[in-house]
Amino acid sequence: MTSSSEKGPSSLRNRDRLDGESHEHNVITRSFYARDTVEVAKQLLGKNLVRFVRGTCLVGRIVEDEAYRGSDDPASHAFRGITPRNAPMFGEPGHAYVYFTYGNHYCLNVTTQETGTPGAVLIRALEPLEGLNVMRKLRPKVPDLALTNGPGKLTKAFGIDKSLNRIDMTNRGPLFLTDSGEGSFGIVKSKRVGITEGRGRMWRFYIQENAFVSRV
Repeated sequence: MTSSSEKGPSSLRNRDRLDGESHEHNVITRSFYARDTVEVAKQLLGKNLVRFVRGTCLVGRIVEDEAYRGSDDPASHAFRGITPRNAPMFGEPGHAYVYFTYGNHYCLNVTTQETGTPGAVLIRALEPLEGLNVMRKLRPKVPDLALTNGPGKLTKAFGIDKSLNRIDMTNRGPLFLTDSGEGSFGIVKSKRVGITEGRGRMWRFYIQENAFVSRV
């Protein structure tokens, strides 16, 4: 575990970029995702999720996520094999896997492992960095600390729905991930949230002392 200087929302910025060009040079490449899902989940912490909504660039730093694998993970959608719903988990790494759950919100995952081996990382919480005015409109009457501190909350704040399922996140487009260059923080691991099988796996990871981690 590395040392941590995260003490809360001090880095929260209320900016709206119209071009997002500063994020173009460091889009995370496919080779990053084509590895063991658990390792990718840990190393995604501190990376930035970039989303373009109506000409505005929204950016959030990943502060919490969970790893899901395949036939060795009973909590995974891919545990019993490929289906039309979970097919992205078996496909090329670095793509979005977006699904609707609990009848009221979407969840965003990014696929991992080599093609044919299922895996995905669920993005559970973000620290909002840019485009807060749009996020507040998409989630009105919500405190800034609660805009993106949960998997369903962040998809609403970032305007993410099923139309982005399978999108290639290794290319600059409506949704992609970048390397922020920030890596000095402590990482906490715990059991995953909201599952009944595979509960003993310590595959939930979050940035220590970060105020935007979900409340579970």
